[in-house]
Amino acid sequence: SSGFVNCQLITMAAARYLNPNNDSIRGGNLALMMSINAARGLQEVLRTNLGPKGTLKMLVSGAGDVKLTKDGNTLLHEMQIQHPTASLIARAATAQDDITGDGTTSTILIIGELLRQAERYLSENIHPRILADGFDAAREAALEFIEKIKIAANVEDRELLASVARTTLATKVHHDLCEHLTNIVVDAVQCISAPGKPIDLFMVEIMHMQHRSDLDTRLVRGLVLDHGGRHPDMPKSAENCAILILNVSFEYEKSEVNSAFHYKNAAQRDALVKAERKYTDDVVEKLIKFKREHIDPKGQTLIAITQKGIDAPSLDMMAREGIVGIRRAKRRNMERLMRACGGFCVNTIDDLSPECIGWAGKFHEHVLGEEKYTFIEDVKNPTSCTILVRGPDPHSIAQVKEALRDGLRSVKNVIEDKFVLPGAGAFEIALHRHLHDKKKDVKGRARLGVEAFADAVLVIPKTLAINAGFDAQDSTIKLIEAHEQGNMVGLDIETGETVEPTALGIYDQYRVKLQQLQSIGVIASQLLLVDEIIRAQRAKAPKSIPR
Repeated sequence: SSGFVNCQLITMAAARYLNPNNDSIRGGNLALMMSINAARGLQEVLRTNLGPKGTLKMLVSGAGDVKLTKDGNTLLHEMQIQHPTASLIARAATAQDDITGDGTTSTILIIGELLRQAERYLSENIHPRILADGFDAAREAALEFIEKIKIAANVEDRELLASVARTTLATKVHHDLCEHLTNIVVDAVQCISAPGKPIDLFMVEIMHMQHRSDLDTRLVRGLVLDHGGRHPDMPKSAENCAILILNVSFEYEKSEVNSAFHYKNAAQRDALVKAERKYTDDVVEKLIKFKREHIDPKGQTLIAITQKGIDAPSLDMMAREGIVGIRRAKRRNMERLMRACGGFCVNTIDDLSPECIGWAGKFHEHVLGEEKYTFIEDVKNPTSCTILVRGPDPHSIAQVKEALRDGLRSVKNVIEDKFVLPGAGAFEIALHRHLHDKKKDVKGRARLGVEAFADAVLVIPKTLAINAGFDAQDSTIKLIEAHEQGNMVGLDIETGETVEPTALGIYDQYRVKLQQLQSIGVIASQLLLVDEIIRAQRAKAPKSIPR
């Protein structure tokens, strides 16, 4: 026994021997209990946010900035989490959002519940490795089950896409705004999607204007720029517009190398200034000549949008010719303009041709306070669009933006996956029953891990019931009994009774649940196998020995 004690002392001192500044937590199940408590603490923070009846959290920064949200991804990014286990779980959950666009809160809840269930067996001296093996077996069984229960989705069915978007948005915003944003989200994704091509959500510009109500948010089949013409005499609105997209500078630019010009008198200086100005004026004159030859005969108004600058003399020349000049447009907006209006970007003024011109039915500027917005609308067959978010205050605008991003990702996921799952907790109840049946095929005590996994997934319907004001146990028993009778039902958060989710258009995203099942078991297994937490610090340099 003395040899065993000596070995244990040597092992405990190993981390400190490597670096005297290291701190470690070990001994018994101390490190494991610390991880379980951290997971449960994070679960308690986010539990009340789940579902349409979830509550909001108020985040206050060190500078006093206030943010209201119920989005799990936003909360985990904004909260300052210092506990190593909680930080690890938070990073896993935010990775879930980065990959699929949703499922952050439910991932936190299930991981926390897995460790809570594991604690029950650990108190009975079940080794963590046995539970981890059971989690792995349950994860494999769950991945097989999700392939059997998934529902084929007709991506041409607008009502199905609207149901998926509505299910996602209902957890973020109030009912009236949810219905309003659902149509906007579906129209936006259908606008940018093309058969056989990946969906690029960056082609949906989300622009905001702080005025009116959030219900005034609308979809613009075109583009909204957050700047406008820089000359007071330029047209403020026009119809039947020719859109010219440029990457050409209309201002004098200094040379890229150090250079100097020497002159002896004022005449030489004036000649130098005129020579410098002549180059820029010639560029504008070529643009004006192109307009007179190709744009004026069609009775169109030329809108020239460039990534680079336009100086005051050039603006004046354009204004006299009736050209709207918009400078310093974002590079991403240039691509959106080409997708919305047609045409292509011109990199030099000598490449101007009628083929490079796009078209828009309407152009107008809107001035809001000191901000100026340019609307380019009524375009033909756009593959880029803008969602114009309106709201009375920054909190409302931020909340709508978060909801829109999740809604857009949900519709994109369904179109790409071509599958959905029954929502309202129906999938979790079905998985719970399947795993309880499947544990009979697992030999030994590893079936305890399968049972813990099966009980852990029930945290989703239980939390939905609690947040809606119903008893968790009563609601769960009703759901399980209905599933035993062969009914695929979920929880009606308005009545607390069972309901068929597909009949009400309540769907979960296949991609979100698949990614969730792959990650929760791995994270929980890894945390169960942690027996020591070491806080490593930089070793101090040895003091020099005086000679």
